[in-house]
Amino acid sequence: MTRATVASLDAMRRRLDEPSAEPVPGQLAVDGTDQLAVLSLFAGIGGIELGLERAGMAVVGQVELNSFGRRVLAHHWPEVPRHDDVRTVPEWWRSRPRPHVHVVAGGFPCQPFSVAGNQLGLADERWMWPAMADVVRHVRPDYVFVENVGNLVRDADAFGRVLGDLAAEGFDAEWAVLSAPEFGAPQAARERVYLVAHSQGLDGASRGGMGPSGDREAPLAARGLFGLSVAARGQAARKWLEAEPRVDRLVDGVPAQVDRIAAYGNAVIPAAAEHIGRLIVEDYRARVAA
Repeated sequence: MTRATVASLDAMRRRLDEPSAEPVPGQLAVDGTDQLAVLSLFAGIGGIELGLERAGMAVVGQVELNSFGRRVLAHHWPEVPRHDDVRTVPEWWRSRPRPHVHVVAGGFPCQPFSVAGNQLGLADERWMWPAMADVVRHVRPDYVFVENVGNLVRDADAFGRVLGDLAAEGFDAEWAVLSAPEFGAPQAARERVYLVAHSQGLDGASRGGMGPSGDREAPLAARGLFGLSVAARGQAARKWLEAEPRVDRLVDGVPAQVDRIAAYGNAVIPAAAEHIGRLIVEDYRARVAA
């Protein structure tokens, strides 16, 4: 590591230790409006939050075990309450009055399924879906948004456990394995599975149909999940290239020098979270209006 790199990292750490004077672009205040409230688990450096806020949501809680990640989150979301361990979130969340959570979002550790690892699946100590499911069970959101490596769906035991746990809590789910270019990201085909689970109803009614006769399906149930249109991908790719960070041959959709290079590999693509978030908002609004 060169002296210039060390100096740059030291300057970054000093900057992160200072609270952000202004919200990051797309950041929304929690002001009692009708924005959907998000509780983010395994938050990392905030890729999911940035995307969901751009879709019109508001972050009301963040959970991240890594200390550097929490510093990044504190710098950009200074007013949002944070916690470290997903396994103790139910107690933390009940410890004081909290807003209703519309969306629990998170990408639990992918190492048990990644082709770069040993693919131990349920036997891996980093299998953290049960902890996320426990949060869903206690918080009772309207939606659950999960991101993970595409290989998760090929593990029948693990993915079956995810779907089974969600069904036991009254959720149906839509999912798709999509690559980074399908969100306009000028990267190699970085495949991820995106899953959105929707509860039985905003007011206890069935989510299978809408309208007085229940003859129309809600948007998510009717169309599922999908990437951007071909035209929109080209436009998004141009925006990505204009904001390319100052790291050689790396395009990730995260502004330059937000985090250390080690955090890039775990970051969720904000453009993907934004697109999925817009699908959730559309579904929610259609159900409220029905």
